Amino acid sequence: MLAEFDLIQEFFTTAAGEGVALGVGDDATLLTPTAGQQLVVSVDTSVVDVHFPADAPAHAVGHRALAVALSDLAAMGAQSRWCLMALALDQRTWADAVTGRAWMHAYSEGFLALCSRHDTGLVGGDVTAGQLAISVTVMGEVASGQALTRHGARPGDIIAVTGALGGGAGGLALWQQGERDLAHPLIKRYLLPTPRLAAGQALSGVASAALDISDGLLADLGHLRRASGVGAELDADALPLVEGLQDALGQSGARQAALSGGDDYELLVSIPPDHWREACSTLARLGIPLTAIGQCVDTPGVSGVMSECQDGWQHFVGETP
Repeated sequence: MLAEFDLIQEFFTTAAGEGVALGVGDDATLLTPTAGQQLVVSVDTSVVDVHFPADAPAHAVGHRALAVALSDLAAMGAQSRWCLMALALDQRTWADAVTGRAWMHAYSEGFLALCSRHDTGLVGGDVTAGQLAISVTVMGEVASGQALTRHGARPGDIIAVTGALGGGAGGLALWQQGERDLAHPLIKRYLLPTPRLAAGQALSGVASAALDISDGLLADLGHLRRASGVGAELDADALPLVEGLQDALGQSGARQAALSGGDDYELLVSIPPDHWREACSTLARLGIPLTAIGQCVDTPGVSGVMSECQDGWQHFVGETP
């Protein structure tokens, strides 16, 4: 069994990238942000059997822990630069040194592969014993004054989403039913989500407000509505559903998953009508669909969706069925 600092040295010490004056191995890291850019910082924690199943493959756990954090940068229109990772490891993982080393190798491989894909340097963190949990702090940059926020939506703006919805909840449902094929489209969306960093950067200066869909469309739309002081009219029939979702959950279940299931990590945006064509064409060049699902209105609340749909996930309150 590796001791803490040996573990860090073997699995998480990477070459310092651009803007890193001092990386992994000291009490803190030293970073040099780009002139004229604002630093965008977010932290996200993933806990076993809350955010991912205990029997999830280690490389998927690593990928997912970083992906969900990067999704917050995407929602701000930021370019990812660096990350910190605090990892709590269950001692039982290391009861067998061979098995433990194999798990850690796969975990770090999944985490660092996504780092590489998005030019994100792992510049520090912590490793400790405890219930398996990962806290990832991500740092990105956006041109001064150009960050997307939840506060800019106005009545008349088009409400839209990137990609397709319901895959996170659909994948979780299949996992709970015993499906273990990571190539299955729904399982892949649940355990290996794609942070929409390119879409967020492309929509900076085009969208009026944005956030990522982590807790469910209705819950996250609620955050946008309250921050911007608007209501929303949704067209439930316009919701883009992940392929195979209706086959897995049925029509009603698929719509419920899209509205309230969460774990989609697509972007929810409001776009002024005169910017709609530009937004669609910009994302089309990236190969990312953008679907209008409603509009912002003066009247508070949300209309156009089933009244029985819950608002989504909240810790300490409960989860949707």
